[in-house]
Amino acid sequence: MDQQIKDLEKITKDLFSHLGFQVDFQIKKEAELVTIHLNSDEPGVLIGYHGQALNALQQMITLMAFKKFGQWVRILVDVEDYREKRKEVLERMAQSAAQKVKLSGQNEAFPPMSSFERRIIHLALADHPEVETISEGEGNQRHIIVKPASPSQGGPKS
Repeated sequence: MDQQIKDLEKITKDLFSHLGFQVDFQIKKEAELVTIHLNSDEPGVLIGYHGQALNALQQMITLMAFKKFGQWVRILVDVEDYREKRKEVLERMAQSAAQKVKLSGQNEAFPPMSSFERRIIHLALADHPEVETISEGEGNQRHIIVKPASPSQGGPKS
């Protein structure tokens, strides 16, 4: 096992010990991404509203890893496959919004969401011929707008 993984195991174990959570976890490294899969008796608490607690945990572990290694490590923290399930929900929401935009010709706005979630929406609709996506807003108010594709984007021509 490589030293970076051993150090990340210690960081993860120490963090959850200090937070008072009992968790089991596995760490996988694939190319440039390290994924930490957590299992807990309290997954909802670790996930939080729309993954906000999970994002905070991921940010803490990433910062602790930066302090340890002196360089940024791409880390993804997941609890009981929450991120994959959320991705599926967001992709369905994206397709639904695209359908509404296609039928109404009106823009459809999503609520503010993390960059991780916005990226899922953008990718889900990237090849859709009749809509395009843009991000608007600043900070924690940044959100996605789905709108009819402009003719230069390959959208329907009037």
